[in-house]
Amino acid sequence: MTFVVTSPSFSQNKILQKEMHQYFPNAKLNLEGKRFGKKELLEYIKDADAIIVGLEPIDEEVLSQCKHLKIVSKYGVGLNNIDLDACKKRNIAIGWTGGVNKLSVAEMTLGFMLMMSRNLFITSNELKNGIWNKSGGFQLSEKKIGIIGVGHIGKEVIRLLKSFNCEIYVNDIIEQTDYYKSVGVVEVSKEVIYKESDFITIHTPLDHSTMNLIGEKEFKQMKSTSYIINSARGGIIDEVALKNALINNQIAGAGIDTYIEEPPTDKELLNLPNLICTPHIGGNSKEAVLAMGMSAIEHLKNFFGIK
Repeated sequence: MTFVVTSPSFSQNKILQKEMHQYFPNAKLNLEGKRFGKKELLEYIKDADAIIVGLEPIDEEVLSQCKHLKIVSKYGVGLNNIDLDACKKRNIAIGWTGGVNKLSVAEMTLGFMLMMSRNLFITSNELKNGIWNKSGGFQLSEKKIGIIGVGHIGKEVIRLLKSFNCEIYVNDIIEQTDYYKSVGVVEVSKEVIYKESDFITIHTPLDHSTMNLIGEKEFKQMKSTSYIINSARGGIIDEVALKNALINNQIAGAGIDTYIEEPPTDKELLNLPNLICTPHIGGNSKEAVLAMGMSAIEHLKNFFGIK
């Protein structure tokens, strides 16, 4: 049996290395931290019986070359990089557990809100350039927060915001009326979220229904004092429309952790003073890396009946 791990952060974690080799002694890990192109990925995993993947695209082309593959175990929570139909057609199992990094992403989302509301990012950068800007922003407490996507992470954001006494608007394709009532949030349309919220945060998967969910039309509906956060997946927010909205002050600012192209190459967007941009680290706290890695290993153990 050949076991392969593609994710650099999994492969370079000493605890996960030890755990992986305890159960799968000959496992091949990505110790060099390589970011694979399609051709390199195919060469790396083509003989594998089982793979642990992070963000690498496991599509029809890749799967057609992996003749021995029996299971794809997900290191992380998003499945948009895995062609589930193509796996099903080939009887390839999927190892996945939702919510294993929810607190990590939710904490960073709250961090974005605090940095933007209290003007921490802009004034810090200005001070490094000799500008003494005493503008302390505004308090996050009692503001209107719009959450689109109320799954594991969205619910965790709601929990963390409890002590801030915010008015929270929510929108999700799944009916969750009882939950909404139990935590005191208000279910509204996306249009109400765009028009009323001081902060809008996205926590949906990326699929055909959410691709470019927020674009030029949606930014025009938002208040000029509002902020938007995407710690979900690149592509949910139209990056060109976001750049224009920030440049033209249609919104006050944004916090973005995920991008269409990773690493992103649009320097004009990245260098905007009212954009906080991070390198897809929402789910990469020390604790989340360990939890995601252990979950991925556990799926392999269960699949192969290893105790």
